[in-house]
Amino acid sequence: MNRKYVIVLLLAIGVCSEMRAQNVFNIEEVIHRAQSQSPAFRQTETRKENRFWQYRSYRTNYNPQIRMNNNGGAFYTNSISPIRQPDGTLIYLPVNQFNPGVNFSLQQPLQWTNTMISVNSSYNYFKDVTNNTSQWNGAPMYIQLNQPLLSYNKYKWDRLIEPIRYEESKRDYAEGMEQIGRDAVNFFFSVMDAQVNLQIAKFNLANNDTIYKIEQGRYNIGTTSEDKLLQVELQLLRSRQDVGQANLALQTASLDMRTYIGLRNGESFELVLPEKIPVFEVSEDEALAYAKETRSAYVAFERRRMETDAAVAQVRGSLYQVGLTAAFGLNNVGQSVSDLYQNPSKQQVATFSFNVPIVDWGRRRSAMQTAYATKRLNDYVIAQDEVTFEQQILTQVRQFEMLYLQLEITKKADEVALKRYNVAQNRYLIGKIDITNLNIALTEKDNAKRGYITALRSFWTAYYDLRRLTLYDFAEKKYLYNPYSKE
Repeated sequence: MNRKYVIVLLLAIGVCSEMRAQNVFNIEEVIHRAQSQSPAFRQTETRKENRFWQYRSYRTNYNPQIRMNNNGGAFYTNSISPIRQPDGTLIYLPVNQFNPGVNFSLQQPLQWTNTMISVNSSYNYFKDVTNNTSQWNGAPMYIQLNQPLLSYNKYKWDRLIEPIRYEESKRDYAEGMEQIGRDAVNFFFSVMDAQVNLQIAKFNLANNDTIYKIEQGRYNIGTTSEDKLLQVELQLLRSRQDVGQANLALQTASLDMRTYIGLRNGESFELVLPEKIPVFEVSEDEALAYAKETRSAYVAFERRRMETDAAVAQVRGSLYQVGLTAAFGLNNVGQSVSDLYQNPSKQQVATFSFNVPIVDWGRRRSAMQTAYATKRLNDYVIAQDEVTFEQQILTQVRQFEMLYLQLEITKKADEVALKRYNVAQNRYLIGKIDITNLNIALTEKDNAKRGYITALRSFWTAYYDLRRLTLYDFAEKKYLYNPYSKE
C-alpha cells in the first residue's frame, strides 16, 4: 500500500512540474513582460536615464562653481634664455628657476546678460636656484567681470530650449513603452498565427486520415474509384507536410517572441486567443486634443522653432566680437604667503577687446540671409510635420469603426465556416457529396479562421497605435503620460 502511495505521489509531482513548465500567457501578460524585462525596455530605460543626466548637467551651468587652475607658465626652467636688460638689450644667460602658481575662483554666470562674474585668489612663487633667492606674489582677493557685447547668449537660449527638450524626453519614454507594447502585439500574433496554423494542420491531418480510411474501405468494396482514393491519399500526405511546416513555423515564431520579451530558454509557453476586446468610443477631436496634450512631437514643434531662432541669434552674435573684462582687488609681494596679506595694494584692470570687420564684401549679409533662409525652411518643414501629425491621429481614429465591424464579420464567418464544414463532412460520410466539395469546405473553414486571427491582430495593433499616438487609454479612460505631473 505504501508503495502505491509513493507511485501516486511521484506521478503527481511530475504532473505539477509539467504544469509549471508550460506557461499560459494572454496578450496582456506578454505585453507586461515586454514592458518590464525585455531588452527593448532596458534600452528605453537607459535612454530615459541618459536624458535625465543631460538635463541635470544643463542645470549645473547656472550654479556657482569653485575652480582651481595653475598660472599657465612653466613650473620649472633650466635653460639658457634671453634676459632683457634695463637699457633694452638682450643677454643670454643660464636660468634655473621654479615658478609655480595656483588660482582659486568662485564663478557665477548671469544668464540674462551673458556675464561671468567671479571672486578670485591668485598665488605665485618664484625661486631662482642659481642665486638662491625666492619671492611670493599674488592677489589675495579680486573680483573679475567678463562681459561679451553683441554676442550670442547661450545661457538665455538654453534656459528656453533645454526644459522643453527634457519634457520631450519624458514623453518619448512613455511613447517608447507603448511602442514596446505594440511590437509585443505583433510578436504575440505571429506566434498565435503559427499556433492556430498548427492546430488547423493537426485537425486536418486527423480528418484526412479518417477520410482516407473510409475511402480505402469504399475502394475495397468497389464503391469508389482508384482516382478518388489517390486524391485522398495525396491530401493526407499534404496534411502531414503541413503539420511539419506548421511545427517549424511555431518554433521560429516562439523563439522570436521569447527573445523579444526576455523569456528564459527553458521556459515554454502557450498563448490564449484574446477574443475579449476593449470596447470604447473615440472622436477625432478628442483624440487630437489628447495627442496635443501629451505627445512629444507636439512640444518638439515648439523646441524646433526655438532652435531655429537660436541659430539665427548665434549667427548674428558671431558678426562682431566685442568684449569687456574688468577686475578690482588687492595684490602684494613678499617673502612668504603671509606677507601677501600685510598692507596689500589695490589692483585695477580693465580690458576692452573688439574685432569688427570694416569691409567684408557682403560676408555678414550673406551669413544673415543664409540663417534667415534656413529658418524659413525649418518653419515650412515644421508646419508640414504638424499637418502630418494631425492627419496620422485622424486616420487612426477613423479605422476603429471599420475594425469593430471587421471583427464582428470575421468572427461570424469563422463560426459559419466551421459549421458548414461539419455539415459537409457528415454529408460526405453518407455519400451525399464527393471529396472535392469537402475540400472546398475545409479550405473555407481554414481561411475563415485565419481571417479572424488577422482581424484580431489588426484591432490590437491599431489599439496600441492609438495609445502610442495619443498617450491616452480610451478603454480605461486614463492618461498614459500625465502632462501635469510635477515629476
